[in-house]
Amino acid sequence: MREYDVELPTHIVRVLEWGPEDGPLIVALHGFPDTALTWRRVAPLLADAGWRVAAPYLRGYAPSGIPTDRDYSVRALVADAVAFHALLGGDERTVLLGHDWGAITTNAVAADPASPYAKHVALAVPPLSAMHGWDPALLRQPLHSWYIAYNQVPGLAERSFAWLTARLWRLWSPGYDAAEDLAHLRESVPDRAHAKAVVSYYRAMLGPGIKPALADPVHPLLVLHGEEDRCMEVGLARLAGATPVPGAGHFLQLERPEAVAEKVIGFLA
Repeated sequence: MREYDVELPTHIVRVLEWGPEDGPLIVALHGFPDTALTWRRVAPLLADAGWRVAAPYLRGYAPSGIPTDRDYSVRALVADAVAFHALLGGDERTVLLGHDWGAITTNAVAADPASPYAKHVALAVPPLSAMHGWDPALLRQPLHSWYIAYNQVPGLAERSFAWLTARLWRLWSPGYDAAEDLAHLRESVPDRAHAKAVVSYYRAMLGPGIKPALADPVHPLLVLHGEEDRCMEVGLARLAGATPVPGAGHFLQLERPEAVAEKVIGFLA
């Protein structure tokens, strides 16, 4: 694994990279509450297939900087993702891969006719616009989404960040041991300033910057969803046509890396 920094207009971004330096590029975006190291099990498998996987720490997650514009909207995340294509040496083959908030961003980029990416892969969060129809999951989902309201309360999530994030990992991927991931998260969110940045993704959901996440994808998009996910109901993922991954919860790239890599490689082929 290699590490280096690239520069966006608002902050410095730390990038982790696996695979041959001359391989076609996959830009891999992590989610909440997580870090770029969420790809440490899938990326080597993609690298074995010849891909170069570059995983940036998203805005607000150390060692990347806190952006000077304090903008954590989907619109800002999409702008970052588009900029990564050029900054990381992308070409006409380059793929965008995202999990959780990274998936929300990926879905929004896939909805942009000007997306520079050849293909897009979203894990754990299907396009919001694709959830058509009825499923009992629509009634159950609010029970899982309490943390979104929790994160809106000024100061609350920042003060209780360690408790909140440990609870979410335990709830979202039952039976998965997240000790290593939580240790990485503590390094990436070491204080209240970073915690405020990270939970501000949810506070920005209430503003106009959420609009890119509501559009229909127009580019090739693969959606994968863990069959044991307790963050987003599996029934909602089915409504969106997601491909199920058996034996995995919300963090499927960590729980079932071989299965995820196999499906991604098959889609890219």
